[in-house]
Amino acid sequence: MPREPSEMVTLKIPRPLYERLQQLIDGTGFRSVTEFATYVLRDLAAQPVPERPARKQKEVSPRMTDQELAAARERLRELGYLD
Repeated sequence: MPREPSEMVTLKIPRPLYERLQQLIDGTGFRSVTEFATYVLRDLAAQPVPERPARKQKEVSPRMTDQELAAARERLRELGYLD
């Protein structure tokens, strides 16, 4: 069922990443990079959030920990999107 335009937002990613994702989804059944990105992000968002130590107030942008990054890469590998 299509979503109302007011329920959708735009997520900007670098063009080289978009083009790489297009290559990755070729022949997988995903109809678009948007559909694939939504699938992957929903899957990641469904994972329990590991408890983190309190951040220093100076820190401006959150970063993935090495462990979170490794888990995301492993999940993409399991799904067949990374070699």
